[in-house]
Amino acid sequence: MVYKTNMKARLIRHTKVTDELGNTLEMKLWQVAPASDKPHGFRYSLVYIVNGERAIGYDNGERQGDHRHYGDFQESYAFTSLQKLADDFLADIERFKEQTK
Repeated sequence: MVYKTNMKARLIRHTKVTDELGNTLEMKLWQVAPASDKPHGFRYSLVYIVNGERAIGYDNGERQGDHRHYGDFQESYAFTSLQKLADDFLADIERFKEQTK
C-alpha cells in the first residue's frame, strides 16, 4: 500500500470540558495522511483527567498504534470509526465514575 506523506494534519474536533465532578475531559481528533501506524487516516488524543492525572486515555501516538490507557494499564485498541472511538471513551468514563462512587 502506498501512503501519501505530504498531507498536513487537519484538526476536525477539539472539545475540552469540565464535568460535574470537576474533572477534565478533552478530545482532539485530526485527519492525517494514512500511514503504517494510522492506516485509517486519523490521529487522536482523548483523555479524562482526575485530580491532575490521566485516569483514562485513548490515543495513537507516533509509532505506537491505536491503544487505550485505564489508570496505569495500557492495551491495544481496535479502531473502527471516530464515532465508536468516542462512544468507547465516554463509556469508560461512565464506568470509572460508577467504580469511584
